[in-house]
Amino acid sequence: MNILRKLLFPFAVVYGWITGFRNFLYNKNVLESREYTIPIVCVGNLSVGGTGKSPMIEYLISFLKNDYRIAVLSRGYKRTTKGFLEVAVNHTAAEVGDEPLQFKTKFPKVTVAVCADRRTGIEHLKGKADVILLDDAFQHRKVKASLNILLTPFHDLFIDDWMLPTGNLREPRTGSKRAHCLVVTKCPSQVPYATLQEIELRMPIYNHQKLYFSKIGYGTIIKSTTETLPLEYLNDKPFTLVTGIADPLPLLKFLKDQQFNFVHQRFPDHHHFSDAEIEDLNQTDLIITTEKDYMRLQHRVSKFAMYYFPITTEILKDQAEFFEDFVRKSIDKKRLG
Repeated sequence: MNILRKLLFPFAVVYGWITGFRNFLYNKNVLESREYTIPIVCVGNLSVGGTGKSPMIEYLISFLKNDYRIAVLSRGYKRTTKGFLEVAVNHTAAEVGDEPLQFKTKFPKVTVAVCADRRTGIEHLKGKADVILLDDAFQHRKVKASLNILLTPFHDLFIDDWMLPTGNLREPRTGSKRAHCLVVTKCPSQVPYATLQEIELRMPIYNHQKLYFSKIGYGTIIKSTTETLPLEYLNDKPFTLVTGIADPLPLLKFLKDQQFNFVHQRFPDHHHFSDAEIEDLNQTDLIITTEKDYMRLQHRVSKFAMYYFPITTEILKDQAEFFEDFVRKSIDKKRLG
């Protein structure tokens, strides 16, 4: 924590009081939190920054899409359009947001929509889906989800964080009580079982909640719009890694473990690349980027040699079956009334 953030601690106290009072009003039904007959699964977090929401949404789609009609509803962060919009594969990231476009590109048969007002979005999606997945809506208290999945990263647990602007929390830690399950994301591949037990003892798990652990899987390929190549393609090729995500550290560790030869150009999360930055990237021989960044760059970088790493969420060994069963039971319980 830097000096400036420490000096801003009084503002963090005020911000925590304001958000805590807002939650109190919703909890006491002074402010309306609308419930729906259709199952709504919310994936969110308490903190700003990358906790793995997009890979989790894709994980949910993957194991639910054969049993239910799935719709994904996102706000479409930094998009240039307004109101409700159903995402098509020929949209650009500027029009609908990089993450919604990523969902639609990867799962073209799934309904994906963007709308800042989640109530309005849900009304538009009624009749088009059996289950609605809400992306990054844990603080959107106007909607009462039937299942809240709260994510917190292994190296930055919300229990060790502070309110903005001193820390990265959007609301007080007690907000975690609204979740039905918590997932510790971005765990190391070889994390000791004792470490997981220690986290489980430290986390505030209530009687109605379950705790799971997950990691990021990078696979063995790189992809572009037109081709798929084995990861070994990069063995003897220097490349530029371009990231505009909140937390590129897991990806950097993965690439360094592979002993690849690369330089890293890091940009802020959801970065809008300027014309000058695009021109600079066009001078690069080989670009490797994240899937989310690829959505923003694919129509602007005029290079054939640009690829992304597909990533997945992997629930840790012996937990995946229990997690998927828990989610399905929650959905079916809502559908059957």
